[in-house]
Amino acid sequence: MQETRPAWLSSPPLYSAFQIPGSRKAQTNISVESAAAEQLRGPEVRRYPGAGAGARAGRWRPGSSECGCPAGGSSYPSGLQLHLPFRWDFSHRETIPPDSHFLPSRKTVEPLEYYRRFLKENCRPDGRELGEFRTTTVNVGSIGTADGSSLVKLGNTTVICGIKAEFGAPPTDAPDKGYIVPNVDLSPLCSWRFRSGPPGEEAQVASQFIADVIENSQIIQKEDLCISPGKLAWVLYCDLICLNHDGNILDACTFALLAALKNVQLPEVNINEETALAEVNLKKKSYLNIRTHPVATSFAVFDDTLLIVDPTEEEEHLATGTLTVVMDEEGKLCCLHKPGGSGLTGAKLQDCMSRAVTRHKEVKKLMDEVFKSMKPK
Repeated sequence: MQETRPAWLSSPPLYSAFQIPGSRKAQTNISVESAAAEQLRGPEVRRYPGAGAGARAGRWRPGSSECGCPAGGSSYPSGLQLHLPFRWDFSHRETIPPDSHFLPSRKTVEPLEYYRRFLKENCRPDGRELGEFRTTTVNVGSIGTADGSSLVKLGNTTVICGIKAEFGAPPTDAPDKGYIVPNVDLSPLCSWRFRSGPPGEEAQVASQFIADVIENSQIIQKEDLCISPGKLAWVLYCDLICLNHDGNILDACTFALLAALKNVQLPEVNINEETALAEVNLKKKSYLNIRTHPVATSFAVFDDTLLIVDPTEEEEHLATGTLTVVMDEEGKLCCLHKPGGSGLTGAKLQDCMSRAVTRHKEVKKLMDEVFKSMKPK
């Protein structure tokens, strides 16, 4: 049976496009006639372009509002006139691997299988290798009203830390020590998963993790915060607010806390023996004595065997387990956090610790460069 074609299909196309067979790069061939027509943009009357083989290669759509054609039409007279500027649309050219497992639609239907196809090729959907970290940036002194502050970004994950120093009475069981009080805030601002109100489970876990890092790493000797034994001590309130949660929040919080503590300057305080009041000299300030530099490195476990570093939020959700290792500059283990999930062999755990040592050197180098640039020349 002979196919009946609309009359407008026989019209010569105003634009022609082609793709070289076997070439991965699409090329376009625009004739002199089309170049002249391209200069006639505006409300001039245009001749309707035909949809020959060249037009089909350029993905021209008869129902597109850009060309002013009525949507849903199946046949047009060859002399149809257009009264809207004609724009040739090449935006729908997509390079999709022939393997259907890489189609974006599969990510919605079967996200785990979608990730597995990438992991088998030793890469991830965002283009990183399995052992590659996202871009890390740090900015200190971001909050002018705080005694110390920092802003850290791990890819899209963004955490800001502000530290406020206040006076307080030392604890009765340790009269020569001060306080460091961390608090992690995961508000609806950073992710749709969180709600307003009291801290959720994930926020409480993160706050306790930061408290454990402070205690185990001895980043600051609490004796250094004591002003007068049994009478007065410094209380450092460390508020860590997540602005954007895209996974690996523990690494970002640890880095932000360390950078903010290094930025803290406390004024000189003396106790007047006659009045028993504190005298504060705001003109003379000093930095805290940072004794260690703990750096956290997080891993996600896929299929109980495969390890990836610096997981995104989606990767954390699909993983069978996560692990966070905190190391200091001497290669000592400060803290290890594993909230359930699949187990790890001794060899895998040792591999994680080795990678954490390497990551510590990178972060420490970045932080040294930041604070070196802040010193007056």
